[in-house]
Amino acid sequence: MPTYAELQQPGYLHLLLNHWPIHGLAMGMLALAIALLLRSRTAQVVALLVLLTCALSIWPVVSSGQSSYKAIRGVADESGADWLDEHLERAEKAAWAFYALAAAAGVALVAPRKWPRSSTPLTVLTFFVAAAALVSGAYVAHAGGKIRHPEFRLPTSSPSDQPSK
Repeated sequence: MPTYAELQQPGYLHLLLNHWPIHGLAMGMLALAIALLLRSRTAQVVALLVLLTCALSIWPVVSSGQSSYKAIRGVADESGADWLDEHLERAEKAAWAFYALAAAAGVALVAPRKWPRSSTPLTVLTFFVAAAALVSGAYVAHAGGKIRHPEFRLPTSSPSDQPSK
């Protein structure tokens, strides 16, 4: 069990939270796909709430990551420091996809109250926005995993070897 002092360290907090946006979105998308197949509005609402929560969790993940940048850069090896810079750059670019997902999920939850026929199209749209956010999150996580885990780096792997941004 983490201590209070450990939870005050942004890097530790980042490691605890960074799975929510990715794993949560994957589970939320699965739930939403099932809800759409069942044509159950109640199940769709639950899945949309999961997606909304996971999308909004990007804010504390990015914030704790930015707060821990200097400390992690100081203990990373040279290649890890390069991956940290790449991870930060990717995270700052990808965060918009999660905020777009939060907006889409919010609209898909609220708009059908006034316009009931909008329910399915908005829910399907939210599913596709979630897929884009999930891909964006995986792209960010790819670089993040290589910061302190040299075993994940290929022998010639460095951020400069990656496709152009």
